Amino acid sequence: MPATNVEESQVLEALKSVEDPDLHRDIVSLGFIKNLRICEGTVAFDINLTTPACPVKELLEKQARRAVAALPGVEQVNITMKAEVKTARGPDTSALKGVKNIVAVGSGKGGVGKSTVAANLAVAFALEGAKVGLLDADIYGPSIPIMMGAPGETPIRDNLIQPKVAHGVKFMSMGFFAQGDQPLIWRGPMAHRAVEQCLTDVEWGDLDYLFVDLPPGTGDVHLTLVQTVSLTGAVIVSTPQDVGLTISMKTLRMLQETKVKILGIVENMSYHLCSHCGERENIFGHGGAKEAAKKMDIPFLGEIPLDTEIRKNADMGVPIVIGQPDSAPAKTYREIARALAAQISIANFNSTKLEVVEEPA
Repeated sequence: MPATNVEESQVLEALKSVEDPDLHRDIVSLGFIKNLRICEGTVAFDINLTTPACPVKELLEKQARRAVAALPGVEQVNITMKAEVKTARGPDTSALKGVKNIVAVGSGKGGVGKSTVAANLAVAFALEGAKVGLLDADIYGPSIPIMMGAPGETPIRDNLIQPKVAHGVKFMSMGFFAQGDQPLIWRGPMAHRAVEQCLTDVEWGDLDYLFVDLPPGTGDVHLTLVQTVSLTGAVIVSTPQDVGLTISMKTLRMLQETKVKILGIVENMSYHLCSHCGERENIFGHGGAKEAAKKMDIPFLGEIPLDTEIRKNADMGVPIVIGQPDSAPAKTYREIARALAAQISIANFNSTKLEVVEEPA
């Protein structure tokens, strides 16, 4: 068959064999195929995914290339992988109008590494090519300025607070309101206004994802967040041991009761690898969060080890996904980020029922 006889309909029919394993539809009906061109024996097109952090990006590209290359007359297949992050959030006229997804990161108790997880996930998303913001809403223990390596005050321009930028992430923190070791002694209404201001009075600009690092527990900040903005969902960070898991589940239940979708659970400090012998030690137990996720039919996003290098990098203001990108913990964070990105896309797909491209009758 001459190469010039390759038809667009043949290419699209071949691509219907490629299915997104998370959205459970083929990439043609999902509308992922854009800018299809055929020139003699060369077929070129874009695959426009729902997130740059898609965990099956390479798989979809490989399957699409194979499907089209198998057509008679096709000599070359050129694929450009792109992404357009979707949103299920309602209209917003505040400074958040350009933010497509807001994701809360919470835990039941302090000391489980929640802020470290939030910072590394935000940077991991940015490394994938997404536009990312991070709000440190932990009033009583703000640590994001230290972890992101950018302490100090934030300027105000045109009545909007300007977020700082580090490692490709725009971020704002309660810590900017009280420098050094100065405590924030605020009652509920003051905390409510501060969180509201950090959400709606900050010039976030256009973001694909805004992560909100919540304080431990189920207090005023959590309620303010769900009352002020429409959340895409939340991630729960827990340690494996019973006490940490039990308290984290309180936060999970509170979010569920306020109609916030749980996007997944992360087990932090899941295990420790001895730096001398390499032996694995389950210091806080192991697998509790994964088992809880299974029982509640909630996605389990992954296990992060208890690793000294994670702490060292955080203290230096360089999240480990940037500071030591080839380390095992950094790779784990990147994998969790991709798993989370998939869950956000699924949540948006289910909420909006994204328009599906149908074949003409």
